[in-house]
Amino acid sequence: METARLATVVAATVTVGWMSGLFYGFAVSVMPGLRLAADRTAIEAMQRINTAILNGWFLLGYVGALVFSAAAVALHAVGGGGRDALGPLIGALAAYLAAMGVTARISIPLNNALEQAGPVERIADPAAVRRAFEARWTRANTGRAVLCTISLGFLAWALVLH
Repeated sequence: METARLATVVAATVTVGWMSGLFYGFAVSVMPGLRLAADRTAIEAMQRINTAILNGWFLLGYVGALVFSAAAVALHAVGGGGRDALGPLIGALAAYLAAMGVTARISIPLNNALEQAGPVERIADPAAVRRAFEARWTRANTGRAVLCTISLGFLAWALVLH
């Protein structure tokens, strides 16, 4: 049981770390870089990124962070050991669930709207499409980066207590 507990905390830490790094990378480099690009260039880049990111590695991190965090909470809640780490693990899971909520309620609908705008060369008013997407998506992504970093911090704390 102890090996399973430790393994789930390590797996949760790694996968949440991937997601935290992904969102952080967008917050500090991708979106600031696209902010300097022309409207059509920024739209096309985000449309392509939104397609490319749907792959097994992304899903392993995104879903794995949830599964491993939840498993770590469950394994630490039962049995005789691991109770010291339970509080930080619950905090990590709650912060990651909040990040997933931001993704589901804000990021995905904005990504879908951007895709529904169609091929960039056919968009009549690319500035309007960009205005409807960029600022709100960037704020939501920064929120996800913060929430995932909080989750990662809780997981690091849980590892220390473990």
